[in-house]
Amino acid sequence: MLKNFLSFIAVDGYITPEQAGKLKIIKGHFEDLESRKAELEKLILALAAPYQQELDIILTAPSFKNIFSAITVISEIGVNMEAFPSAKHLCSWAGLTPTNNESAGKKKSVRVSKAGCYIKPLLVQCANSVVKSEKHPEIRNRYLRIKKRRGHKKAIIAIARMLLTALYSMLKKKEPYNAELYKKSDAFPAKREITVEQAYTISSTSRL
Repeated sequence: MLKNFLSFIAVDGYITPEQAGKLKIIKGHFEDLESRKAELEKLILALAAPYQQELDIILTAPSFKNIFSAITVISEIGVNMEAFPSAKHLCSWAGLTPTNNESAGKKKSVRVSKAGCYIKPLLVQCANSVVKSEKHPEIRNRYLRIKKRRGHKKAIIAIARMLLTALYSMLKKKEPYNAELYKKSDAFPAKREITVEQAYTISSTSRL
């Protein structure tokens, strides 16, 4: 009887005055945090307004659907890609390129550096998201090929590096994402003999 009565109270939503007071304080604190968050987002959007063209370009990249993700990219690498001699330099700076510590013909370490502590987690998160989707087979197929040989973690880093390479090219050329550039090398030719142009395309995209 007592058990049924307590269950009824729980389902009915009965709370004590003390609990109601605590909930009121928590609710006020939550609303205050939401207000501060809205103010910060408004300030960030105002600061990012001069870079609207670059933001629109970044938002065409796979998995970049949130304006604040695009802002994070610009806040980390800027909009002038002349600061980086090549996409490889940018990827190395972001900590997405394994180091090459070799001595006496033996590799001591191929760990990825810890640089890019803000942009690297974002790119890894985007990579994890895009490889689950079938909207971008040029990325998903590359992920599956690398995963089969080297495992999930290294495959995700490779896709993150691919995304950053694409962003570098997009910002430098002021052009939206073009999946066709990656689809050309997605399927290898059936014949063993290939043209110089095919070899160049495959080698260029395989480094992404």
